[in-house]
Amino acid sequence: MSAHKLADDLAYPPRAMRADRAAAYLDMSPASFHRLVDEEVLPRGHTVKGMVIWDRYELDAAFESLKDGDDNRNSMHKLLGIKS
Repeated sequence: MSAHKLADDLAYPPRAMRADRAAAYLDMSPASFHRLVDEEVLPRGHTVKGMVIWDRYELDAAFESLKDGDDNRNSMHKLLGIKS
């Protein structure tokens, strides 16, 4: 799926998303998304009939929890492990 098409589809994000769409929803690359899932910073997907899908509400909650206790770095700095 092209990035432009994916962006258009996210105008009204679905409740359940495959990995590429979930990564786009959080405005990150699929590789970064999978790394953060592996590091348990973001939730694991749910397997439904052989498909792995992510719940938008769980992604939102995980993102909100990253903002708790903010210091001078923004959430993306924390997600990517950037020290400033």
